[in-house]
Amino acid sequence: MLHDTVMAAVSFVISLFLRYGSRSRISDSFLIPGVITFTAVCFTVFAFFRLYRISWRYASSSDLIKLTKAVTLAILLFLPLMFQINRLEGIPRSGMVINWFVLLVLLGAPRFIYRALKEKNFAFLQSDDDKKIPVLLIGVNQYSEFFLRENSTYLVVGIIDEDRNKIGNLIHNIPVLGNLRRLPRILLKLHGKAKAPRKIIIAPDYLSGLAVKYVLKICDRHGLTMARLPRISEFQDNIGHKIEMQPIVVEDLLGRAQTALDRDVMRRLIENQTILVTGAGGSIGGELVRQICRYNPRKIILYEFSEYNLYQIDKEMAEKFPLIARMEILGDVRDGDYLRKIFSREKPDLIFHAAAIKHVPIAESNPSQAILTNVIGTMNVADAAVVAGIKGVVVISTDKAVNPTNVMGATKRLAENYCQALAADAASGNTKFVIVRFGNVLGSTGSVVPLFQRQIAAGGPVTLTHPDMTRYFMTIREAVELVIMASSLGVTREKNLNGVFVLDMGSSVKIKDLAEQMITLMGKKPDEEIQISYTGIRPGEKLYEELFYPEEAPQKTEYESIMLGKPRQLDYSHIRRDMEELKAIMEKYRDAEALEFLQAQVPEASLYQTPKLAAANS
Repeated sequence: MLHDTVMAAVSFVISLFLRYGSRSRISDSFLIPGVITFTAVCFTVFAFFRLYRISWRYASSSDLIKLTKAVTLAILLFLPLMFQINRLEGIPRSGMVINWFVLLVLLGAPRFIYRALKEKNFAFLQSDDDKKIPVLLIGVNQYSEFFLRENSTYLVVGIIDEDRNKIGNLIHNIPVLGNLRRLPRILLKLHGKAKAPRKIIIAPDYLSGLAVKYVLKICDRHGLTMARLPRISEFQDNIGHKIEMQPIVVEDLLGRAQTALDRDVMRRLIENQTILVTGAGGSIGGELVRQICRYNPRKIILYEFSEYNLYQIDKEMAEKFPLIARMEILGDVRDGDYLRKIFSREKPDLIFHAAAIKHVPIAESNPSQAILTNVIGTMNVADAAVVAGIKGVVVISTDKAVNPTNVMGATKRLAENYCQALAADAASGNTKFVIVRFGNVLGSTGSVVPLFQRQIAAGGPVTLTHPDMTRYFMTIREAVELVIMASSLGVTREKNLNGVFVLDMGSSVKIKDLAEQMITLMGKKPDEEIQISYTGIRPGEKLYEELFYPEEAPQKTEYESIMLGKPRQLDYSHIRRDMEELKAIMEKYRDAEALEFLQAQVPEASLYQTPKLAAANS
């Protein structure tokens, strides 16, 4: 404070000497009032800008900008104030322009000299480009602009962008060299130069999955590594030091366009409501719990059969959302009496039913257990919700329910049928049912991605069932966000829509291509360093999945990524009798009889390839 105040007074005197060239031409009648007034104005303005709180030890360019603003405002305030005192008589106008430069130097130079003495060098004022890693940056958006301003580890030698208007321009003094099509030529041109790029960095949410694969091939050809910029939320607190690059992962290769989410609608569905999630400790159920808690529910009820999974999700919620009331319930959806007791006692406003047996081979080997959980369990949840007068039930389904060739798909189809029939019948009362169908979820329990990662890390081989197999993929986060949005469409309507909401899964992905790309991402060469072997299609597995039945005639909804399939016309009383018959069969765990019954209820299914059923029929 003392330094800045003295410098303000000294700068005023120096500027007059520089203007007039001698002491004789400076009158004391305006020198003394001018010094006092200017110093007082500067003291006030500097306090307003909190210059006295800035640490000299870490003086930076941002501090210099703040100094410039403060000096400019001080002079602009001083001139009209001095005009009121003496009409600016004897004070040359150009003298205040000179004062602006002088005061800025007197305030800034000591700060940077102090920092240099403390660090025992002037490295922070010098270029340290030789120590930086030369990189090429792809994409100009909020993330890349932030990176260019704050990065101190990488030397960006050029930018690639698809906007023609940017090509040839400088962004933060870095040239925009061209678009993706010209990337190979740009790399050849830079090859051999002192600052040739050693890495290509991609801005998040800039490239499609196909474009990421294209860049990955080019990097492999030129021996470059590839990384993604962290999103702003991923930047560490120590901005200005080292910014950690993120590896390119499978989600980047899929390159799904970011879905426009109506978060206000999602919040209105969840906020101040009591929400119950079955299967709360599973991959889908756990993500549902996390996202629901972000919208501030009155209470979250975690219903889970696995004690360990329940402990894990409850512990996580206690740490992340300590202010949200929660209840952990260890229970099985197969226990209809217990569900009715819980629903009637807790009266949740909304139920997300995510509990299921989802792994195809396990369901094939244990058909009774799959039927009990996926069919009888869903029926129990739906019936208990109606009895308790719950506002809405959201049932998570799968694309394997379309023309199923396995037990898991057939059980999910039968569960869909029951909920559709109940929703259309007066027996449902005021309870709305929302069925949401989607494909494979990256990183979920049983997903191929973590399996491939383990196999690649172990040196291979990576095992595939068939070279032509394709699947739809979506990230857990995106799938759950769209489930909540679809729920808002189904629950908030006066009339039960009674169809199946299907999430837009984009284009199907060839599993062989996915495996090869994952091997490349982990720095290995497919079929050279890591072998790919084929084990043959497993029981119940099919080469490709479908999202709709032909008769469902999907219609668009308010949201581009959510479609609604036309509901089936089902007689609830008839399907209810069938379900009671199935329950009687399951009481004795008669696998072959249960599978025959399942085949009869879902005639489009092809379950006779199931080993247990085939053996029983023979």
